[in-house]
Amino acid sequence: MKRYFLFFSYDGTAYHGWQLQPNAVSVQQRLNEALRTLLRRPVDTVGAGRTDTGVHARMMAAHFDAEPLNPAWLTDKLNRILPPDIAVHAVREMRDGAHARFDATARTYHYHVHTGKCPFRRHYAARLFFHPDYDLMNRAAHELLAVRDFTSFSKLHTDARTNLCRLERAEWVCLAPDYWRFEITADRFLRNMVRAVVGTLLDVGRGRLDLDGLRRVVDRRDRCAAGDSVPANALFLVDVRYPDALFADGPAPRADDFSGPA
Repeated sequence: MKRYFLFFSYDGTAYHGWQLQPNAVSVQQRLNEALRTLLRRPVDTVGAGRTDTGVHARMMAAHFDAEPLNPAWLTDKLNRILPPDIAVHAVREMRDGAHARFDATARTYHYHVHTGKCPFRRHYAARLFFHPDYDLMNRAAHELLAVRDFTSFSKLHTDARTNLCRLERAEWVCLAPDYWRFEITADRFLRNMVRAVVGTLLDVGRGRLDLDGLRRVVDRRDRCAAGDSVPANALFLVDVRYPDALFADGPAPRADDFSGPA
């Protein structure tokens, strides 16, 4: 048996997140079913992480084990039988023991917001009915780079062994006068963490919370102290980073190799 990584994207609108659910359709379920059909045996994928209901992915990764196969053939066949809202970009042969979740060194999420009324953004960006101070929100985001314990931004009662994360980047980027994107990269993320961080930064941007207040939110290690979670439909997982040494057939892919919303 050989280990393979799938790199794929999906529109999460119709799914109850990535992970298998007992009474709801998930992205993992659809991938497992397609692989079972093509490989003619049960296949269990292991994802790079979880995305919640309604969250999208430009670049997601999952591993599975199979007899030696042609990656180009499998990529083509998967895209023929998967629904239109899931696309496989590459199947890669891996070194023995490579793990889609535990070997990822960083992940990047983007969250989109806009202040105008636009029918073409309504499904993939959160509309704000106020004009936040993005400069102040970037100052607050910079404060988070020094934080290690993100308990205040984590969903309660999860199975995470630790709430420690190391952020590499957290920044608001202007895409148009009324359209902004929050970009955040870390070695790992907690359940609901990005949406809670964005909600808290928006509280800063509208004057409900100052920088000292943000520091107090972090120090309390209490989810109730942070801002509300923002809607899931505007959140995208856009990159999962791996060491080149894991790949048996060349360097690790990069997010820019794949098409999709940025």
